[in-house]
Amino acid sequence: MTDPNIKWQDITINNHQRAEQKKQTPCTLWFTGLSGAGKSTIANLVEQALYLRGHHSFLLDGDNVRHGLNQDLGFSDTDRIENVRRVGEISKLFNQSGLIVLSAFISPFRSERELVRQLHKEHHFIEVFVDTPLKDCEQRDPKGLYKKARSGEIKNFTGIDSDYEAPLNPEIHLCPGSLNAKQCAQVVIDYLIKHQFLKPMHLVSSQTSNNVRTQFSRSTN
Repeated sequence: MTDPNIKWQDITINNHQRAEQKKQTPCTLWFTGLSGAGKSTIANLVEQALYLRGHHSFLLDGDNVRHGLNQDLGFSDTDRIENVRRVGEISKLFNQSGLIVLSAFISPFRSERELVRQLHKEHHFIEVFVDTPLKDCEQRDPKGLYKKARSGEIKNFTGIDSDYEAPLNPEIHLCPGSLNAKQCAQVVIDYLIKHQFLKPMHLVSSQTSNNVRTQFSRSTN
């Protein structure tokens, strides 16, 4: 509970003004799926595409956040819930600053994802289900985590000895087995355009644009 002595401080510049300054509609793209499903890869490609269109965004990655903000949390169900709660609050704050947020987290429980949805303005939380089957994730095993989980070195690993509750009605349902990562990223961009979260393209400096385009090309080859 909030301490009764803590009062809300009114601020002159409001959320609408921050969004108008950036010429976009802020939202949170919440990428959920098993470890190794491709969440971070796709989210990274989406952010590159947003940048090239002149939009303002920030990518919150599950591993990266645990290096700082959530370094005190483990992988018990309780800690996973708190991990998602904190990231949900950060995503909300970034939305209030006018940013498009990309959050790439396993976030295995429906109830916690729904909690984050409730933190956001109506329709501004976009659940992106990266639906890669367990067998494919385990075969990829880019970080060697499934191997460790199978051998008992890692406990409470999602998909092995901890449940993953797949989204029932995600706004965006990606199947990387049918589409490559770049195509999945384009599906997300198309959704944002269709639902008017993105305004007309703006120009970025040619040198910066070329650098990002080069990185984008390398990451999709």
